Amino acid sequence: MEGYCVKCKAKREMTQTKEVEMKNGKRAMQGKCPTCGTGMFKILGGKK
Repeated sequence: MEGYCVKCKAKREMTQTKEVEMKNGKRAMQGKCPTCGTGMFKILGGKK
Protein backbone atom coordinates (compact mmCIF):
# COMPACT_ATOMS: atom_id res chain seq x y z
CA MET A 1 0.00 0.00 0.00
CA GLU A 2 1.43 3.34 -1.03
CA GLY A 3 1.12 6.39 1.20
CA TYR A 4 2.62 9.86 1.62
CA CYS A 5 5.40 10.40 4.16
CA VAL A 6 5.26 13.95 5.53
CA LYS A 7 8.82 13.75 6.86
CA CYS A 8 10.40 12.58 3.56
CA LYS A 9 7.85 14.57 1.51
CA ALA A 10 7.48 11.68 -0.93
CA LYS A 11 5.16 8.80 -1.75
CA ARG A 12 6.52 5.51 -0.44
CA GLU A 13 5.37 1.91 0.00
CA MET A 14 4.23 1.49 3.63
CA THR A 15 5.61 -1.32 5.79
CA GLN A 16 4.00 -2.97 8.83
CA THR A 17 0.55 -2.08 7.51
CA LYS A 18 -2.70 -2.78 9.27
CA GLU A 19 -6.26 -1.78 8.45
CA VAL A 20 -7.97 0.36 11.08
CA GLU A 21 -11.40 1.92 11.47
CA MET A 22 -11.57 5.64 12.21
CA LYS A 23 -14.05 7.15 14.70
CA ASN A 24 -16.42 8.11 11.89
CA GLY A 25 -16.53 4.48 10.67
CA LYS A 26 -14.35 4.91 7.57
CA ARG A 27 -11.52 2.50 6.78
CA ALA A 28 -7.85 3.49 6.73
CA MET A 29 -4.42 1.89 6.46
CA GLN A 30 -1.77 2.59 9.06
CA GLY A 31 1.91 1.79 8.59
CA LYS A 32 5.49 3.01 8.72
CA CYS A 33 7.83 4.66 6.21
CA PRO A 34 10.58 2.22 5.16
CA THR A 35 13.15 5.04 4.89
CA CYS A 36 12.72 7.11 8.07
CA GLY A 37 10.34 5.00 10.20
CA THR A 38 7.74 7.75 10.59
CA GLY A 39 4.11 6.68 11.00
CA MET A 40 2.03 6.92 7.81
CA PHE A 41 -1.74 6.97 7.36
CA LYS A 42 -3.93 6.57 4.27
CA ILE A 43 -7.70 6.98 4.24
CA LEU A 44 -9.35 4.31 2.08
CA GLY A 45 -12.92 5.61 2.26
CA GLY A 46 -16.08 3.59 2.48
CA LYS A 47 -17.58 2.36 5.70
CA LYS A 48 -17.09 -1.14 7.08
